Amino acid sequence: MTTPPPEADAEYVPFEDFRTGVPHGRFHVIVDPKLAHPFVARRLNAMPIGVALAGIGIACALAGYLVAGAVLVAVAVLLRHWLKRRAPHVLLQLASRMAETYEAATAEGVMEVRRR
Repeated sequence: MTTPPPEADAEYVPFEDFRTGVPHGRFHVIVDPKLAHPFVARRLNAMPIGVALAGIGIACALAGYLVAGAVLVAVAVLLRHWLKRRAPHVLLQLASRMAETYEAATAEGVMEVRRR
């Protein structure tokens, strides 16, 4: 017989309590960094934005504006790397401001909130 992990019986924290309690340190927030990056990228539509930036950059380079094209492609690549590194922090900011993001992140297991 196996026992469920302690996370399985974590208490649900409503969004309003979370939003008002996080700045005061009333909650312990655990974010899974492996799940945070795809979740945040999907929420912010990072892939379409990156592809659009890279596409415009390539078009600029083909039109003769090499520097502008290189800058746009570099911004697209750097956006992806920045978002991958900062995804847990971005998720916390999004979740503390938008109820839909908070609900989705806790339901999908990307973020866990515990009372202190």
